[in-house]
Amino acid sequence: MTSSSLILFNKPYGVQSQFRDDSNNDHATLSEYITDKSVRVAGRLDATSEGLLILTSDGRINKAITQPPSIKGFAQNKQKQGKTYLVQVEGTVTTAQLKQLASGVILKDGKTLPASVVLVDEADLPIKLWQRDPPIRERKSIPTSWLMLTIYEGKNRQVRRMTAHVGLPCLRLIRWSVAGFELGELGVGEFVRVTLNHEQCLRLGVIG
Repeated sequence: MTSSSLILFNKPYGVQSQFRDDSNNDHATLSEYITDKSVRVAGRLDATSEGLLILTSDGRINKAITQPPSIKGFAQNKQKQGKTYLVQVEGTVTTAQLKQLASGVILKDGKTLPASVVLVDEADLPIKLWQRDPPIRERKSIPTSWLMLTIYEGKNRQVRRMTAHVGLPCLRLIRWSVAGFELGELGVGEFVRVTLNHEQCLRLGVIG
């Protein structure tokens, strides 16, 4: 694998973002899907989250994707740092809750940076949803809603904690895009190798 390439992987639910199982649980690992052990994860997903996982052997690319921007450099780093999630939450989303998420919420490890968030109908999601195993919990008396939420940092379990903070428990979490790379039509458990072009390298700041 060259230094100007990466792997885009559609991580299934229940798979850890690592190659070795050192957690003594029943979760699968990346080694069941990817044999190239020279690559490292650039921005982990917890086992109960799904979707886009980027792996690379280039430390510059890894750092560009995972290093949180400073407040001063936030504006120019937004495109490089942006991670968009499709979030199914319990309840009916209000305008006030959307404003809270967008302006940043105060978590135990600090206030989150401003985020981009929109309420979307399931039919308007950018992907066709696959059946999750196990399925989400459903309560007939409580509706669910979908959000497209873009964050620009990577606090531990950040999206789940953000939505819970504003009264919207997360039921399903799918990462759709990272640093301009999208899940596209990758099936669950599938991956594709991407050789970066000049524009992509420039966007990530790994030229030269």
